[in-house]
Amino acid sequence: MDHPETVLYLEHDGKVLLVDSEGNGPMKPTMNNTGSTRFRFPTRYEAKNLGIEWEVKNTFDILGFEVIKAHPNVEWPENWAWKDECISDDEVHPIARESIYRSIHRLVSKVMVLNTQGQVLMGKIERGHFVGHWTLPGGYMDHDEHPAVGCVRETLEEMGIAIELEDEAPIITQRIFTNEGISFVSFTYKANWDGDNSEIKLKENEISEFAWLSPAEALSRAVSGFDAAALRHL
Repeated sequence: MDHPETVLYLEHDGKVLLVDSEGNGPMKPTMNNTGSTRFRFPTRYEAKNLGIEWEVKNTFDILGFEVIKAHPNVEWPENWAWKDECISDDEVHPIARESIYRSIHRLVSKVMVLNTQGQVLMGKIERGHFVGHWTLPGGYMDHDEHPAVGCVRETLEEMGIAIELEDEAPIITQRIFTNEGISFVSFTYKANWDGDNSEIKLKENEISEFAWLSPAEALSRAVSGFDAAALRHL
């Protein structure tokens, strides 16, 4: 199945518009189906022919093709495909499946651990996105894990200390970092810790060193936009 150079990823409340090779739609996938590719996202021309108007949100490069992520100006699209059902149907073009996969939020949970002097605990990273830089404790949330649980677990794994979060709402930030279209959402909490530095046990091959920094110094060293957004609240 030939694929257009540019297509529209139209999504509304978890439903997406699929068409066949001739631009006819909407088409529906079948979960766990195998077979030759038959369905894809529409071009702008095909979407207009279906009477759809839209508002562009972002444009991404998906495996060398331009995918325009847009919100359709329609009511509930009852006959469109559920995005979750597209992932496991071989008849849905890989560009559509890859786009849907990338559109799922990646969830990160972090924490600002403060000592009695009001300094913030940061670690120097040895792997991942920010090798050689300083970040707040935290990381990806596990499946079915609350962010308030995730950052406590990550701090214990990375720093070897058990913390209790303050009874405050987290600082929530969202950002797309690259043209691949992957969206990260970060929940950053706050905790106080009055233990001794001898209790800190760094996770081998992940955290090379730790430091207690003033909020201003921590902000100046932060390379993560999520860390910086949270540290500004201090």
